[in-house]
Amino acid sequence: MNGQNRKDIYPGLEVDIILKQDQRTGKLTRGIVKNLLTSAAYHSRGIKVRLEDGQVGRVAHIPDQDEI
Repeated sequence: MNGQNRKDIYPGLEVDIILKQDQRTGKLTRGIVKNLLTSAAYHSRGIKVRLEDGQVGRVAHIPDQDEI
């Protein structure tokens, strides 16, 4: 599932994000959502979130249970 719809993302969810410095390479970082930073219901490049470890990026992918 992609991370473009805010309704699909909530605190405690495990997601893959792209950090600002990784946008050129597309490297994904996995973590747990602490809070949502995008207030819009939809964002074409992904909803911006803060992970529990403090990293901020846009959600690129929401892994299914079998991917975790």
